Amino acid sequence: MIDAFEKQRLASLEASGAEISEPASTSDADSPLLALAVRFETLAAELAARQRAGGELATCLYQQSLVQDGMVAGIDADAKTKQAESILAHLYPIEQAIMATPARTIVGLGVKARHAAYVMSQYWEAPIDQIDWDARVVRLLIEAVCEVGRVPLSFRNLRGDE
Repeated sequence: MIDAFEKQRLASLEASGAEISEPASTSDADSPLLALAVRFETLAAELAARQRAGGELATCLYQQSLVQDGMVAGIDADAKTKQAESILAHLYPIEQAIMATPARTIVGLGVKARHAAYVMSQYWEAPIDQIDWDARVVRLLIEAVCEVGRVPLSFRNLRGDE
């Protein structure tokens, strides 16, 4: 049975264009983590949509955006940066809470792995055989946990990996 948090998570994933698979059964044990995942995925999708519309390439607080001649799509780069920073400021406490909240089920562990994939998204920028050993280890572990937890990685198929 799918609970309210899982329905919200699936709706958020669908709205962001991510692949959706039938969720694994969950208990109330991971409800707080699932609620955080819904909030995180909603804001991450909003950030990605703004970046696609404006041409910015940053995906999280730890990456830089690329701007040409101080302008992005005819809009002042400072305004675009402030918009992205506002979303990132809302994402940060959610990311901290995801990391601090213990996973009680495989689905909860999948939520944590999906967040790790978001933070380490550069590991999916090249085919698996073209990244260094440490990145390959992390990437394969994250993908395995997401697969077992039935938590899809939204960007995995964009690069033709599978």
